[in-house]
Amino acid sequence: MADEKFFLGRQPILDRAQRLFGFELLFRSADTLHANVTDYLQASASVIFDALSSFGFSEILGKHKGFINVNADVLMSDAIELLPVEKVVIELLEHVPVTDTIIERCRDLKRKGFAIALDDHIYDPVYEPLYEVVDIIKIDLLRTGMENLASEVKQLRRWKPKLLAEKVETNEQYEECARLGFSYFQGYYFARPTVLTRTRVDVGRLAIVKLFNQLVAEVEIAELEQTFKQNPNLILNLLRLVNSVSVGLKERITTLRHAIMVIGYHQLRRWAMMALFTNNAKSGGDNPLLVLAVTRARLMELIVAEQPAAQGDRDYPDRAFMTGILSLADVLLKVSMDEVVTPLNLDEDVRQALLDREGELGILLSLVERIEQEEFDSISPLFERFSLSMKNLGPVQIEVCNWVNRMDELA
Repeated sequence: MADEKFFLGRQPILDRAQRLFGFELLFRSADTLHANVTDYLQASASVIFDALSSFGFSEILGKHKGFINVNADVLMSDAIELLPVEKVVIELLEHVPVTDTIIERCRDLKRKGFAIALDDHIYDPVYEPLYEVVDIIKIDLLRTGMENLASEVKQLRRWKPKLLAEKVETNEQYEECARLGFSYFQGYYFARPTVLTRTRVDVGRLAIVKLFNQLVAEVEIAELEQTFKQNPNLILNLLRLVNSVSVGLKERITTLRHAIMVIGYHQLRRWAMMALFTNNAKSGGDNPLLVLAVTRARLMELIVAEQPAAQGDRDYPDRAFMTGILSLADVLLKVSMDEVVTPLNLDEDVRQALLDREGELGILLSLVERIEQEEFDSISPLFERFSLSMKNLGPVQIEVCNWVNRMDELA
């Protein structure tokens, strides 16, 4: 499986004092860096999925709001409720039809705390039921025309929405919009969209389908853990998702089970549904780095399980597994390990191990790396520290290989 670059556009939105209020998150085609939208469902789903679990909301938005375009399918989907209400503005694309179903869905989302905007809007009586619901109306200055702007504003003011001027390209346009009472401003006069880039390591569609079916059936958490362990790229997405959805979470994530419990089955179902909207990959498990990561993780888990410390700390083997899984994330994603770890809110011993090879898990990670490189001459002290020898390491490695092979057969 070849690594795939993916892109997310981000254009600033300013308030009346020209302070940063938020960003519109924009779909960008991987081959052109431009919108090139042919499938609005996939474009909307891709922006949401990548913002939640490929970048992470905190990383791309900071303390600001994110405006996210949705079509009717995404609006009506339960998956949209995965978004953190305090961080997003749901922006209805101009071709979303005004039906009783759409109006009631918007009212329901409003009751749940979501802010809603209309994109590229021109007044039309058919929208009047929606004007009673939406918080922000975006007016495209080029589409509306500056000569029609005052009358447009007068029509819309009856419902007291906040107005956002799009495609502001000159100081004169900004000043006229400010005079007419616009609250927010977006356009090339302030800033062009920037494009954020990441390397995606896709999760296979079959893995997503399997996870979704397990979540619908509400299988035991141990069974979910096995599915995540079988697909280490799912674990990377899960940890970013925890950070995106559980905004302000104070506790550190200690284990894979802990991360699943923080998100909960209902939110995970929504995430898996969004992943199905956006995911076209038939297979995601044939990357040799992922195979190495899961092999390393399982070896660390088995070694730790035999240590005295594991008797008084049931989560210790799980933290060892998570350390092993994440230990190659920097290479997989082509970023520094600090960029991987910083947003993930991991337990401190896992962080130390990954960043500095410090602490018991860091020392174990160093040992396993040397075993992989067959540097046996220099690791006698580390062997002794973990009560290992070449004799008892062999059966453990065979068990790891068998486990990884079984995981492969189940994929």
